[in-house]
Amino acid sequence: MTTHIYSGPLSMFGAKVEIAAREKGVPFELVMVPFIEGDFYEPKHPEVLRVNPVKQQVPVLVDDIDGGVSLFDSTQIFEYLEDRYPPPASLALWPEGIAARARARQLEQKSDEVFFPNVIKLFGLQDAMQSAPAVAACAACARFYEEMEGLLATREHLAGPYGFADIAFYMAHVFADRKGAGMTDATPRLVAWRDRVGARPAVRAVVDPMMRFLASQGRGVPAFLQR
Repeated sequence: MTTHIYSGPLSMFGAKVEIAAREKGVPFELVMVPFIEGDFYEPKHPEVLRVNPVKQQVPVLVDDIDGGVSLFDSTQIFEYLEDRYPPPASLALWPEGIAARARARQLEQKSDEVFFPNVIKLFGLQDAMQSAPAVAACAACARFYEEMEGLLATREHLAGPYGFADIAFYMAHVFADRKGAGMTDATPRLVAWRDRVGARPAVRAVVDPMMRFLASQGRGVPAFLQR
């Protein structure tokens, strides 16, 4: 039985899935789809087109368990991996308890749907970071950092135990920093959290190659990842 994860060298959402699979000890084959300059993926991989014909985006997971499972969307793949590889045999990446899991899922969703849209607004604005749209986007990111800082007043990770919520926000922040909306000393607990998450072997195994790819193209690498 084989699990394939289709991703790309600069896919934030693909990186989330790969980190989760590594954390859970899932055996998988990673397929990096063709990439062209400008953060686009061409030509479209046939399995990506088959599984995600409308958006035509990675990540995609194809698993031949149970007669074959084909999924797109990082959150849906998170859920599948947690159900397919539950604790105690595999690391739990959602917390115990209905309410705690609901809060963790909400945090993961906010990383993707509340925080990251502000980062997307910064794409293409690196030469205009003093413009009104860029300033507003960076301010929105800073407010979100302050909110996460508050969560860490009584815990080491965003939803209690380390899990999917941390993976999602860590990767979203990597891209935010790349685009000019990094953390500052205004959120020291969040910076310490970033260092803890970034030191995990599964995270390093995914993020380090991504940073090497950026460097190979002459693109900037976030200062906190220049090591």
